[in-house]
Amino acid sequence: MKLVDVVDAHITSFLEARSEEMSTISPDLEHILAYANSMLRSGKRFRARFCYWGWRAIDRGSDGDPYGGVETLEDASPVIALATSLEVFHAAALVHDDIMDNSDTRRGLPAAHKAFERIHKDRSYSGSTEHFGTSTALLLGDLLLAWSDDLLTLALSNLSPEIVAATRSQFSTMRQEVTLGQYLDIHEEAAWHHHGEGERLERALRVVTYKSAKYSMEAPLLIGASLAGASQDQLGDLSSFGLPLGIAFQLRDDVLGVFGDSEVTGKPSGDDLREGKRTVLIARAEASMPESAKRVFNELLGDRSLDPQQIEVMQSTLRDTGALDEVESMIQHYADTAMAALETARITEGARSELRRLADAVTRRSS
Repeated sequence: MKLVDVVDAHITSFLEARSEEMSTISPDLEHILAYANSMLRSGKRFRARFCYWGWRAIDRGSDGDPYGGVETLEDASPVIALATSLEVFHAAALVHDDIMDNSDTRRGLPAAHKAFERIHKDRSYSGSTEHFGTSTALLLGDLLLAWSDDLLTLALSNLSPEIVAATRSQFSTMRQEVTLGQYLDIHEEAAWHHHGEGERLERALRVVTYKSAKYSMEAPLLIGASLAGASQDQLGDLSSFGLPLGIAFQLRDDVLGVFGDSEVTGKPSGDDLREGKRTVLIARAEASMPESAKRVFNELLGDRSLDPQQIEVMQSTLRDTGALDEVESMIQHYADTAMAALETARITEGARSELRRLADAVTRRSS
């Protein structure tokens, strides 16, 4: 079986067990479980894949192998549980992110808070539809975080105290950084015009780094490698690869958020413009706009009612300023930096080969 299939099977088994537990509490929990199922049973599993290949990157040898030499996917239960934990954590982050961004869709379906608003409306419940939707989605995100920790605990059971401590430390660092990165994202949207243009690119890159880059690529690699007993030098090598790759990944995501095909991305075209996201793309464009054009652009940015024609005008502005080409160059630069670090990393050749393929996939993706 392929890694993605094994992780999918592990998620299915985990959700089935949780379904049995929840059914004994109340049938009213069914819609929470249904949405969790819809989120967790789709996705590219990038975090799971980087976690697994971070684990495989470390040459444990027959004497130091904490898994008794097991290499088949079906039997590599600790790292599969760990990879699954990361996927569940990612789902929690998406649920909370969609609330904060006021996003209507996720992967072509209603975002969690919108789905729960629909349930409230369809069942003619009393009270505020929006309050019910947001509150339920917040609780779903919290539940997914708890489930992620359950899976982390499962992954670390019966391992040495040193391995447990190192892996938990990496996981804890990831959780803190992505939470603080999410706040920085919210902060920049509110405080963007309180900072000079010379600061905005650096600030946007900091959001990219902590909200997405670290937890998407770097952290899964380090978490998987820690599970395998990686040395500090090996962790440093994987970080030198994973962090610039994660930045390239998020910059690609920012481009897709403005220029992506809605049929492919599962979100309306130009949705980041409606949400008013202050990305590297926007910072680059503003630095090249005349004041009059900048005023008009900023009046439109963040307007939830933007129509397709207005989106097209804003997209053209971003192209005309050269910002799109500059961000594409940045993506290539960070991808090249990551690949150079990968070639000298002190890791297994099998992992190096697979990480090359993954790096190409995450920087050239269309969704």
